Amino acid sequence: MIGRIPILDVEPTVECGRRTAKAVNGETFQVSATVIREGHGVLGAGVVLRDPSGRPGPLVRMRELVPGTDRFGADVTVTSEGTWYFHVESWADPIAQWAHDAGIKIPLGQDVELMLTEGAQLFERAARSIRQPPGAVRPAAARTALSALAKKLRDRGLPPWDRLAAAQAPPIAAILEAYPLRDLVTRSARMPVLVERLRALFGSWYEFFPRSEGVQFDPTGRREPTSGTLRTAARRLEAIADMGFDVVYLPPVHPIGTTFRKGRNNTLEARPGDPGVPWAIGSAEGGHDAIHPDLGTFADFDAFVARAREFDLEVAIDLALNASPDHPWVKEHPEWFTTRADGSIAYAENPPKKYQDIYNFNFDNDPEGIFFEVRRIVRLWMDHGVRIFRVDNPHTKPFRFWERLLADIRATDPDVLFLAEAFTRPAIMATLAKVGFHQSYTYFTWRNTKEELTEYLSELSGPAAAYMRPNFFANTPDILHEYLQQGGPTAFKIRAVLASMLSPTWGIYSGYELCENTPLRPGSEEYLDSEKYQYRPRDWDAAARDGLGIAPFISDLNRIRKSHLALHWLRNLRFHHADQPELICFSKHVGGGGTISERSSVLATPQAEEKDGTAADTVLVVVNLDPHQAREATVWLDMPALGMDWHEGFTATDELTGEIFTWGQANYVRLDPAVRPAHIFTITRDQA
Repeated sequence: MIGRIPILDVEPTVECGRRTAKAVNGETFQVSATVIREGHGVLGAGVVLRDPSGRPGPLVRMRELVPGTDRFGADVTVTSEGTWYFHVESWADPIAQWAHDAGIKIPLGQDVELMLTEGAQLFERAARSIRQPPGAVRPAAARTALSALAKKLRDRGLPPWDRLAAAQAPPIAAILEAYPLRDLVTRSARMPVLVERLRALFGSWYEFFPRSEGVQFDPTGRREPTSGTLRTAARRLEAIADMGFDVVYLPPVHPIGTTFRKGRNNTLEARPGDPGVPWAIGSAEGGHDAIHPDLGTFADFDAFVARAREFDLEVAIDLALNASPDHPWVKEHPEWFTTRADGSIAYAENPPKKYQDIYNFNFDNDPEGIFFEVRRIVRLWMDHGVRIFRVDNPHTKPFRFWERLLADIRATDPDVLFLAEAFTRPAIMATLAKVGFHQSYTYFTWRNTKEELTEYLSELSGPAAAYMRPNFFANTPDILHEYLQQGGPTAFKIRAVLASMLSPTWGIYSGYELCENTPLRPGSEEYLDSEKYQYRPRDWDAAARDGLGIAPFISDLNRIRKSHLALHWLRNLRFHHADQPELICFSKHVGGGGTISERSSVLATPQAEEKDGTAADTVLVVVNLDPHQAREATVWLDMPALGMDWHEGFTATDELTGEIFTWGQANYVRLDPAVRPAHIFTITRDQA
């Protein structure tokens, strides 16, 4: 049944609260709802957060977001990990209704004393209703102030307009903000929010193949190449950390099958020395619970993880639920796979693509057996220090399997994160996020125009942010977009700026910093000589010595990300208008909760002062999307989105170059990609 003061369409919710919305520790997000009532009466709305221990916080007043829409909202902040709840409350606001009517009648001389007497009665009721302190305003002082006001309203020795003005004084407004007089109070259902560690939302990822780091070739061609190892790969970690990355992601490190092993550039016959595709997991040396002998042992893996931690890097590994024909599971559990009419096991296909070196699971034959084995595998790698799993093609496995597995892991280890590598239909990607995946690959690679980026990011930072966290990889071993193929190093810089500034989490695959951009063939998104099929050693020392690539530029981006809190979040993304289609402008803003002078010093607590004094952090980005030529435009800023009034000016400091500009609402911009493809500004408000 609908409430007395109806509360409708509460957000953020996922499937009407049946699943939990998502946030991370320290994140601020908006709670909103449509609140209506019959007639013309004034109403109020607020939100109450309840922490994981069940303790409720203060009522946070909601404001109508756009006049006339009946849509109310307020920002709230979660401050610890665990499951939080919130509910929205609505009420009739008799004091606001009185103030509205009195403000019209008293100046006209209508029912003057009656209106003032009714107001006194309301403020007396408000004083009596004050019970426990919500934190911002001391209750004794508030009761005294309201009682004194009621007495003044009854004082016929004072002019009516003075008595009315006393009821409109800022200290009284502050008291009513903290202690509203509420009639016909209505509550929504409680809605859950799962709050996880910050890495679930914010981080910089770097993907590389350990086997290519330290690979040795016989220049005579008489001996097969010798794979790099986990020990040699560990030498690369310092350079990765120096570029500012937080997560090192390794493709599968397990033994690779030999049956139908793929050769260079995805040929169907491997030559001697071809190492095979790491996702074709399993051989006589073992399966998902083993390490490829060429890479080393579990002791070597443990040493790799330990070395990564020395550089504040987390190690993520691939969870790829498929098997080569040589995997031990094929003999031990043939029922886990699909048998075709001719008795053969079906290999993976995505017609016309064929993956003869990989078998997919059949989850309908023995779902319990598969679940417990996969859980064993995941917990094995957790025991070796892995707290992040990048899951390969999760959309080809049952959703209920993932929901069960991720809930099982979360019950004991809530810090363990899972990234869904699913480039598939939007509804499927959304469902994977809703059933428990902490992050998702996205369509970012294929969003290159201003219109595409604005539309897609408005979706991701808007309603989808309740359940889906994007990870913007600028490239992958599978994806070399045409934009990078044709735009040269400038295109790599542009896409890096977009990925790292638009999304709290972004990543690159090794070689991006060298601007590798040769496709297998025209029109293909596959790399020529793809590292998926062969060793791909890179001379990092020579690149650094000769100044090749854009590693310093990437380091700057990650430095900016880490030093500015505004870039740690997703929901605070706002776009601004640039009157040229090749220039895109957006910002992220946090903090700046008002000033103490706006409240009575008698009624403000130290906690309120600390909150109101929080320094704002604003990052404003302008990017030239055309990697080939200079573009210029006038950028029109939504000043309130930057935490400022429309008339204010500010100093904009370019974090990439150190240049300083004086800006306001309208600003001329010219970006030559050969010199600078983007401005990344931090903002300092002009002092009045």
